[in-house]
Amino acid sequence: MEKRKPLILVTNDDGYQAKGIEALIDSVKDLGEVMVVAPDGPRSGMSSAITSLQPLRVQLIKDEPNLKIYICSGTPVDCVKLGINELAERKPDMVLSGVNHGSNAAVSVLYSGTMGAAIEGAVFKIPSIGFSLLDHDHNADFSYTKKYIHAVTKQVLGEGLPAGTCLNVNVPKGNSIKGIRVCRQTSGQWVNEFKESKDGANKQIYWLTGNFANDEPHNEMTDEWALANGYVSVVPVKVDMTNHEHLALIKAWETIL
Repeated sequence: MEKRKPLILVTNDDGYQAKGIEALIDSVKDLGEVMVVAPDGPRSGMSSAITSLQPLRVQLIKDEPNLKIYICSGTPVDCVKLGINELAERKPDMVLSGVNHGSNAAVSVLYSGTMGAAIEGAVFKIPSIGFSLLDHDHNADFSYTKKYIHAVTKQVLGEGLPAGTCLNVNVPKGNSIKGIRVCRQTSGQWVNEFKESKDGANKQIYWLTGNFANDEPHNEMTDEWALANGYVSVVPVKVDMTNHEHLALIKAWETIL
């Protein structure tokens, strides 16, 4: 009896027409049956947002052997939830998100729709990976990302991930990549985040902008260092956000009342 191919659920936050998701599909199509559920337009910065005040609309736009593509009116997390709960005939073996146009390293993981989707996959205890390329250009070259996407995906399909854990994989711009570094999230924050301006009625408005301030630029264990030095960064991300080290320190608070 022929072994059933793994079912790979694919989504993104740049929309189904983005070059990044095309590259992701092409990178993993030989590893299993691919089902895409992607937003019908850009949904960057959505993090783990879900749609609750209006209905979701889904349309099947491609149905081929080993490849189905649905578009959805919701967020990346909506896409994952619909894919798992309603559209897939069986539980996906893997959730892949991306390839994002732009970095999701360091604290950007908190805001990213790409990583929100991967984290949602981990909530369902499905091995999940978010992929990003450090190039915001609409016509960015994703060709050199494919071998890293394929290699990491194949590894996770074979070995799995701990329940409640996904991977945040970022690829530096350019084709002179030195290899892969498994590392941790960089400590830092975005600064100078808004640019003040005026609208057509001369009313005050603000545009989101800013730059990342790295608290530890020389720390070779971090994703920002890896990317700045030509490596693909791989960071394991947990759904459980509890600070377990601090838990014991504040245990005494139970007696303050």
